[in-house]
Amino acid sequence: MHKLLELVFCWCYPLLRKWGLEDTFASYTSLFINIFILSALAYFIFFVFRFFLVTMMAIVASKTKTKFDDLLISNKTAKYISHLIPLLFIYKSVPIILNDFVYWEAVFGNLVGVYIILLSLWIVRTIFNALRDYLKLKPEYSDKPIDSYIQVIMIILWIIGLTVIVSELFNIKANTLFTTLGAVSAIIILIFRDIILGFVASVQVSLNDMVRIGDWITFDKFGADGDVIEINLATVKVRNFNNTTTTIPTYSLISDSFRNWRGMLNSDGRRIKRHLLIKARSIHFLSEEELTEMKKIQLISQYIEDRQTEIDQFNAFHQIDRSLPINGRNLTNFGLFRKYITCYLENYPSLNKDMILLCRQLQPTAQGIPLEIYTFTKDKKFENYEYIMSDIFDHIIASIGYFDLEIFELSTGKEAQS
Repeated sequence: MHKLLELVFCWCYPLLRKWGLEDTFASYTSLFINIFILSALAYFIFFVFRFFLVTMMAIVASKTKTKFDDLLISNKTAKYISHLIPLLFIYKSVPIILNDFVYWEAVFGNLVGVYIILLSLWIVRTIFNALRDYLKLKPEYSDKPIDSYIQVIMIILWIIGLTVIVSELFNIKANTLFTTLGAVSAIIILIFRDIILGFVASVQVSLNDMVRIGDWITFDKFGADGDVIEINLATVKVRNFNNTTTTIPTYSLISDSFRNWRGMLNSDGRRIKRHLLIKARSIHFLSEEELTEMKKIQLISQYIEDRQTEIDQFNAFHQIDRSLPINGRNLTNFGLFRKYITCYLENYPSLNKDMILLCRQLQPTAQGIPLEIYTFTKDKKFENYEYIMSDIFDHIIASIGYFDLEIFELSTGKEAQS
């Protein structure tokens, strides 16, 4: 191999001397040798510092209790820093090695400088990623949109970094560059519209505490009904209760209406608000015989006694003609049923008696008179809440017949034939 190179040199050198290029050949040969030596030194520095930084960080992480250094290792921060050190060595050595090559000195110097800026931004990104993962481990930050904050900071840093890169490559002052960008701001806004809207929305969502990670939200427009699992600069991810994932633009949280159930979960109870439709024709005054029969219902037996005594005294005092039930004061089966349901709810153990509890009559409709239950359960867990509500309405529906009332239902062909 050595002899072959010697033969090639002996053959090429007379030609180079004849053309007057022997000095150029010598200078470029020296240049290539210097570049080779510089590359070898840079690789050696990289190898040494990578081993040193990675090993030292692993030792420190094993000795400390904090998880932050472990997250720095998992995000490969030390590895990227070990790339930066030989780059700085090359950047400082380029003017010396390429002193006689002004053009190539500028080219290689700019390329290495750009690489250093990009690598520095990437190192900062890994540090912020480690900080993000660390804060998510803290209970007090688990519901905060850390991703949005990190993205905003990184966008600002990338803008600054790209501005410096353009300034270095094209030898443009930063003030001139920003002036030029201002002139084309309309185009920039058009291109980065979603990012700008997402940034504004993310800030408003964070400042107004509209949504946190872990909140249960309902967003009918996007078909979302579940827990928020991630808040980014541009999107909010919701894991629905059917285990699907819905992605919502962050800007939609301030431009459209959605429901956040956090207030309910933080309160002392979860509301039950449901009604039944009672046929109006089934409502009537109660006769003495019916009242006597209903006194067997223990929850309202004493109420019937007290109420009936009060009504009899009123009618006797005013000499009311009792030949017609419409005269004077009377009990109705619907009113007595509402009282029964109220007593039943007051004795139901899973309801919060310190919050609103009532059984009320709503505006009559073409299908009947709505009887609404408005109360709050102590247990807010979905499965238990649904069980409690179903159990209450099972009892209500089964009790209606004892008061000679009827629930409105659309008739079927089978019922019409019977």
